[in-house]
Amino acid sequence: MDQPTLRALLGRRDLGLRLISDERTLPDGALDLPLRWVHSSDLADPTPFLADELALLTTGSQFDTADGVHAYVRRLHERGVVGLGFGTEVHRSGIPDELIAACAALRMPLFEVPYDTPFIAVARAHSEAIAAQAYARRTWALDTQRALAVAALRPRGLFATLTELARRLERWTGMFDAAGVLVHEHPQGLLAAADAEVLAARATDLIARGGQAGQSLTLGSESYTLFTLGRTGHLRGVIAIATASLDAEARAVVTSVIAMAGLALEQNEQFARRRRRLHAQVLASLMLDDPTLARRVLGSLPHAPIVVAVADADAPVEALEEWWERTRTDAGTALFGASTDDGVVMCASAEDAGVFDEIAERFGIRLGVSEPDGYAAFSRAHAQALAAQRHGGTGAVRYADTVASSILSAFATDEARLVAEARLAPLRAHDGLEEALRVWLQHDARFEQAAVALGIHRHTLRTRIAQASALLGTDLSTFPARAELWAALQTVR
Repeated sequence: MDQPTLRALLGRRDLGLRLISDERTLPDGALDLPLRWVHSSDLADPTPFLADELALLTTGSQFDTADGVHAYVRRLHERGVVGLGFGTEVHRSGIPDELIAACAALRMPLFEVPYDTPFIAVARAHSEAIAAQAYARRTWALDTQRALAVAALRPRGLFATLTELARRLERWTGMFDAAGVLVHEHPQGLLAAADAEVLAARATDLIARGGQAGQSLTLGSESYTLFTLGRTGHLRGVIAIATASLDAEARAVVTSVIAMAGLALEQNEQFARRRRRLHAQVLASLMLDDPTLARRVLGSLPHAPIVVAVADADAPVEALEEWWERTRTDAGTALFGASTDDGVVMCASAEDAGVFDEIAERFGIRLGVSEPDGYAAFSRAHAQALAAQRHGGTGAVRYADTVASSILSAFATDEARLVAEARLAPLRAHDGLEEALRVWLQHDARFEQAAVALGIHRHTLRTRIAQASALLGTDLSTFPARAELWAALQTVR
């Protein structure tokens, strides 16, 4: 039911009220402002006894002069009276011209109350409208609470509840998660990209403060009200509603949704912790190259051949899990994930391997990705993904690409570098000796070509190689010695 207004009061046929002012000359929406009460008075200055958003009824017995009429109307206008009703044929026949002129000058709505309509009837009609509107709002609130309770029982109950709230409020409603990402909105696509960016930043700021709070802001012509979810110091997200304010009934409904959402998110976190432990145990069984237990526990797995990926240990696990669930539900992409000490392990069918590029880009993390294989080789695929992840680079790094670069890079550990540096230490006391060895080995131990590359005589190079052989205590004429030396040079490099 619409809120009681002066227009609604004038529309009551049983009262016979008639608008005297030309609506075209009134301020925009002047007849549609909230009308809180109707009062009657013939005091020359009733303003000390009036409230805002009130319509005043008078018979005009207090009007002595035209100047007094203008001052009277000005006082009412400044006090916030939204309309003036004049009771005709009581003290005066018709409405005084000076009153009509004063109301027109100050753009105050003026209406006639006919002699047969008592002022008390006008006040009673308006009070009945207020009571009816209050009853309608309470009924709306009860119906809305029931609808929200039903929505909470649907799949993805939290999002279903927010959608129902948006429908009942007839306002855009969105939810931002703890990372400031818009995870749900209704209706979809109505929020401008610029507004979404500002709201996300404001939501992140509210969550960072850690205290339960509400906040309003205006972006262009649209106003929004934001409410935090979760308990103080442990906020879970923010609900945003495209409205500048809410009446008592709507605020009560929103408060209940906030409580439901906070509880749902808390339960979701507890469930997520249990699921992480379960997935870690399932991953341990997959590492035995036997998917039997995993299928019994999970019901299904990505179909083979599969690709395994490993993310950094500091990857945002919660955000990844939420994204996995949405992707699995919305796009039907089968994904399995678990957290380990080595990082976040993910598994997808080879045909869906492109999802790892999307994950790396979306979350700004580095992923190592294995070659396609079956579950019987899961541990090998995991080792490949881990090696690719540790290889370096950005985004999703494929194991096949790292192998193509050099097998020696796989052995370039910190321990290997220490051993290589110790092995080559005798050479570094002599300028140019290490470089001479490197160029010589690069040219397949051919003195002529290596000497040309170094810009020295071949006999000089032979002398340097003999010196290096003596310093290292090894015979560089043999292939194993040359291979070991080359590996050391590549490792320290």
